[in-house]
Amino acid sequence: MKQHFPLKNVQQEKRIYRNRVLISVGIVSFFMLLLVARYAYLQIMQYQQFSTASDQNRIRLQPLAPARGYIYDRNGILLADNYPVFTATMSRADVEDIEDTVKRLTPILNLTDEDIERFLSRIKTSKKTERVSIKLNLTETDIAKFSEVKFQFPGVNIETQMTRYYPHGELFAHVIGYVGRINDKELKSIDKDLYAGTNLIGKIGVEKSYEELLHGVPGNESVEADAHGNVLRHLGRKEPVRGNDLYLSLDYGLQTVATEQLAGRRGAIVAMDPRTGEILALVSSPSFNPNLFVTGISHTDYSGLRDNLDQPLYNRAVQGAYPPGSTIKPMFGLGGIHYGYIDWGTAISDHGYFTLPGDSHKFRDWKKSGHGVVNLHKAQVVSCDTFYYVLSYRMGIEKMNSWMRQFGFGQKTGVDLPSESEGLYPNPDWKMRTRKSKWLKGETISVSIGQGAFTATPLQLAMATAITANHGAHVIPHVLQVSKGAKPHKVLNAPDGHIQFNGKDEDWVQMRDAMVDVIETGTGRGIRTPMYKIAGKTGTAQVKSIAQGKKYNEALLTERQLDHGLFVGFAPAENPEIAIAVVWENGRHGGSAAQLARPVFDYWLLQRKKNPIKPEGHQISGGLMTAGIKPGELPSGSGTAPASSTTGSQARPTSSTTHTAQQPATPTNQAAPAAAADDVE
Repeated sequence: MKQHFPLKNVQQEKRIYRNRVLISVGIVSFFMLLLVARYAYLQIMQYQQFSTASDQNRIRLQPLAPARGYIYDRNGILLADNYPVFTATMSRADVEDIEDTVKRLTPILNLTDEDIERFLSRIKTSKKTERVSIKLNLTETDIAKFSEVKFQFPGVNIETQMTRYYPHGELFAHVIGYVGRINDKELKSIDKDLYAGTNLIGKIGVEKSYEELLHGVPGNESVEADAHGNVLRHLGRKEPVRGNDLYLSLDYGLQTVATEQLAGRRGAIVAMDPRTGEILALVSSPSFNPNLFVTGISHTDYSGLRDNLDQPLYNRAVQGAYPPGSTIKPMFGLGGIHYGYIDWGTAISDHGYFTLPGDSHKFRDWKKSGHGVVNLHKAQVVSCDTFYYVLSYRMGIEKMNSWMRQFGFGQKTGVDLPSESEGLYPNPDWKMRTRKSKWLKGETISVSIGQGAFTATPLQLAMATAITANHGAHVIPHVLQVSKGAKPHKVLNAPDGHIQFNGKDEDWVQMRDAMVDVIETGTGRGIRTPMYKIAGKTGTAQVKSIAQGKKYNEALLTERQLDHGLFVGFAPAENPEIAIAVVWENGRHGGSAAQLARPVFDYWLLQRKKNPIKPEGHQISGGLMTAGIKPGELPSGSGTAPASSTTGSQARPTSSTTHTAQQPATPTNQAAPAAAADDVE
C-alpha cells in the first residue's frame, strides 16, 4: 500500500513564521530600545554639551573693538581724533577656503600683496568666530564692485570700524606719532584678547608710549547668525570701554610758531617749562603726514619718505645727535667752579690759540686775533674758546665727563617718547671699548667746546638749559600732562633732585647774568628785546673738518657742509618760564639759530595769553562719527581742520626735507678743533 505524505506542513510553517516574527520583533525592539536609550542619553545626560555646541553654531560672541582715547594739547585742542571707515571682514567660522576666497577678492577690492600677507597672518591666529579685516578704508568704488558679486562670497561682510585721524597733519607728527596696522612681530607679543577685533596699534610717538592708556578695553556682542555668518538678531551686548583721553603739555600755538621758524630748513626746536619739565613744543623739520600710515601707506608714498635725503621720518629733536658747540659752555664753566679750578676772578690772556705743553700744535680760538684778557664772565659773552681749552686741560676728561653727565649729557633724559638717543659724552673707557685706542689730550680740548666725539640731542640741550635756569634743580622732560591711570613723572636719580655743586647759589646767578650779557652785548645780541630779559648761549658746530693752518671758506663748501647753528636760552631770565634749544642744520652759526628762537620766546611770553593761535573751528571734544565722511573733506563747522588748512591767522608751512646730522671725525692731538666762525652773530 502506497504511503502518502502531506505536501505542506501548515503547523510547522506557522511555527517557523511565528518564531521568525518574534525574533525580528525582538531584534527591532532591541535596537529601538537601544536607539531610545541613546536618544535619552543624548537628550538628558548630554543635553548641556550639545545645546552649547548648537548655540555655538547659531549664537556667536563677536568682539567689539574699543575706540582709542583722544589726544589734546594743554588747552583742549584736539590733536588725534577717531573716525569710521568701511572695512571688509571675514572669519574662519564662515569661510571654508579662506585662501581661495581672498584670491577671488583680490581684483574686486584691489588687494595688495601686503594686504593679503597681513590678513592671512592675522586670521591664522584669530579665534574661529572673530571677524578679521581684509582691507581697511574701502573706497566707494570698492564697495560698489563688491556689492555686485556679494552672493559669490558668503561670509564676507562690509562693516564700519573706527580708525585714527590727525587733524593737524605734519604739525605734531613726530611727537604725537601715528597708529598703524598690527604686524607679525607685534602680533606675537600683544594680548590677543585685548586686541580682539582691533587692527591698529601705536607705532611711534605718544601713540606708542601711551598705547596701554589709549587702547581701551574691548567689549563683545552675542548674535544669532545663519550658516554664512549673516547676523539674524542681536541677543546681548557688553559695551567696549574707550581708551583714556590724554592731555599733553604741548601748546598748539607755540608748536605752530616753532614750526614756522623751521619752514624750509632742516633742524629741531624744543621748548620746555624749566620748573616742571613739561615740553611745550617739540618740532623736527621737515615733517610728514601721519595720516598716510593709519590704514596702510602706499609703496610709492613710503619710498618717497624713506629715500628722501632729508629724512622727514627722522625725529631730530629726540633722536638727532649733534655736536653741541659752544652751547655747553655755561654748564662746563660751572664745572670749573665746582672742582675749584677757576672762580669768577680767574683770567687768562687769549692770543687766539692754545698749545699743550711740549706740543707746537695750536688749538685756535674762533677769533684769530684772540680776545685779550678773559675771565669766566667774558668767556661766556664773547664765547672765548681759549678760556675753555685752558680749563679742560686743568680739569681733564674724566672730571669733565662726571660733571657734564649730571646735566643729562651722554644718557637718555627719560622723556616719555620712544626711540630716544643717548648722545655721547666721550671718555677714555669709551674710546678703548669702541675704537681700541687710547685717549689723546687733544681730544679733551675739542670736547671742551662741544666738538670731537661729543654729541647731544636738542632735547638734551633743552634739559641742560632748564637745569641751569633752575640753579641745578633736575626735572625729567615729559609731554603727558594729565590722564587717568598715568604714572606721575619723577626727577632723575640725583640726591634731592639737584646737581651736586660745591659752589654757591650766587654762582648760578652770575652765570645767568653772563648769559643775559650774551644776548645784550655778545654773540646773541641780534635777539635782544626791551620787553623781557633772555639768558642765552649761541653755538656753532663744525660739520667739515678744517686742517691745521687752513682758513674756513664757505664759498668752497656745499650747503650740507656748512656749520650747524645752535642756540640755547631761557626767559624771563630772573624767573624762567620757558627754556629753548634750537638746532639749525647747516645754519652757518649760532646767531642765525638765535633768530629762530626769538619768535618762540615772544609768543610764549607776550602773545599767548592775549592772542593765542588756534586752529580754525577747533573742537574741544573729539569724534567724527559719520561713516563715509573723509577727514580731508569735512564740511564747514565740523570742528576739525583738514591737514592742508591754515592754522588761525598763521598759515602752517609746508615741510621740506632734511638729513641725518653729520658728525666730524674725532680729532687727535694734531687735528684742529672747530675754530672758524664760531658764535658770530
